[in-house]
Amino acid sequence: MLSSGIRPPAIKGQITGPVTWGLSITDETKKAIIYDDELGDAVPKFIRLKASWQEKMLSRISKNTVIFFDEPYMTAFGSATLTLSREKVISLLNEAFTGVNGLKGVHCCGNTDWSVLTATNTDIISFDTYNYAGSLSLYPSEIKQFLARKGAIAWGIVPNTEAALQKETVASLTDRLEDAIAPFTRKGIPLQQLIEQGLLTPSCSLAALSEEMAGKALQILAELSAHIRRKYAK
Repeated sequence: MLSSGIRPPAIKGQITGPVTWGLSITDETKKAIIYDDELGDAVPKFIRLKASWQEKMLSRISKNTVIFFDEPYMTAFGSATLTLSREKVISLLNEAFTGVNGLKGVHCCGNTDWSVLTATNTDIISFDTYNYAGSLSLYPSEIKQFLARKGAIAWGIVPNTEAALQKETVASLTDRLEDAIAPFTRKGIPLQQLIEQGLLTPSCSLAALSEEMAGKALQILAELSAHIRRKYAK
């Protein structure tokens, strides 16, 4: 509980997703446990329990929780390093999601097959819009279906490196965000729907930044969000 007694309207947590976690942990032969019949079966169950515990702890701060499952290894989907099938990835994530009662999201900070992630039961798709805006735009029909079932897109438009932060402004990031959204509107997805079912976030973790620069990133994010709300308010 916050010492001030003030509850924020919502709170976000994040854990490593089952695909990435299962590929990061190996057995005694250095084989990723995700490929072991028994250990692989335990992976989503373990992640489900972690997600459930984290949500329970965070719900003490706010009843509105969002748990993100971080899946950086999904950038290797379809390559020799990640030979899991589409169906297996969807199954792993959906089983892990069952540990979450509130909103759940998936974050991938690079290029991937977004049609796999939109086919899961996730409520939010989070991606690095600043560096990989074009990656999601390759899947307009899947995004249209995802939004139709009330899914949301987290546009990671604020950069998480000091060099990039130093040169960006609310105006420049607005232009960049609108450029990222444009391919979807050209494919028939209403701009207002993309705005209303969208979130603005940093491109990825701010852990590598100094405290001062992390604060700057969040300040720009807040100002950008307020600007977009004013510009597109109905």
